[in-house]
Amino acid sequence: MRFASYTRSGKPAFGVLSDDGASIVDLSSLAPDLEALVTSGRAGLDRVREYMKAGSRTPVALRDVTLSAPFPRPTRTILCVGKNYRDHAAEFHGSGFDSTAGATAIPDAPIIFVKHPSSVIGPGAPIVSANDPTATVDYEGELGVIVGAAAFRVPESEALRYVYGYTIVNDVTSRELQSKHKQWFVGKSVDTFCPMGPYLVTADEIPDVTRLRLKTFVNDELRQDAVVADLIFDIPFLIATMSATTTLLPGDIIATGTPAGVGIGFTPPKYLHAGDRVRITIDGLGELANPVT
Repeated sequence: MRFASYTRSGKPAFGVLSDDGASIVDLSSLAPDLEALVTSGRAGLDRVREYMKAGSRTPVALRDVTLSAPFPRPTRTILCVGKNYRDHAAEFHGSGFDSTAGATAIPDAPIIFVKHPSSVIGPGAPIVSANDPTATVDYEGELGVIVGAAAFRVPESEALRYVYGYTIVNDVTSRELQSKHKQWFVGKSVDTFCPMGPYLVTADEIPDVTRLRLKTFVNDELRQDAVVADLIFDIPFLIATMSATTTLLPGDIIATGTPAGVGIGFTPPKYLHAGDRVRITIDGLGELANPVT
């Protein structure tokens, strides 16, 4: 199933998309929001299936709603992984902005940080470049993994059982702030710096996540192009690593890392400016597009 959060006539709601993606059925009677549905796990999915079977439902045309991020203001953690594609790790290491401990090009363990929930925006919402006083705004197209069940000390062999679904994340970054603070929270958590969506696609819709291809375009120029199989630390390894000491909770979001082709990989850097448009596509997950203001 493909879920989406949206507003219609100013009222927030969430629902399930039709097979052709042209309409959406409101599910707001089943849970307060999509995050609450996810935290209810398999029981919530069963309720959705029964609801859809129970009789005629009046869908709303997708063109008549405004899509939000799947979780418009997450209450769970947005966990992010840095330097998780080899080519990007090399370009970032050579950029002069890499302040990670040891500053090796290819990490020997996942670099994990978080983004603040107030950074989240939905499809079509503006990335406000003026929120970064250093004017070094950069894009990072990423696959987002939605945790579907409490996970503690999960072995790699069982890790994908804890995945509820997938979405697209743009880990927008202030490069100067990222470097200045010697850690990544401040430069990554600027308001509007986490576009997410357009949908949450359940894991059963994605037979092999490693085959998904991610592309990022800036003003229709292709900047990033990679497959999930190119991750240094794959999704099972990330879940096993994070859950080894910390319980992952339903609704947690894992942004798995970005491939080569970010703005600082160019000479001179190609930062985002007002008037730009960033568009990220991932096979089966749709397109996340946001203007820069």
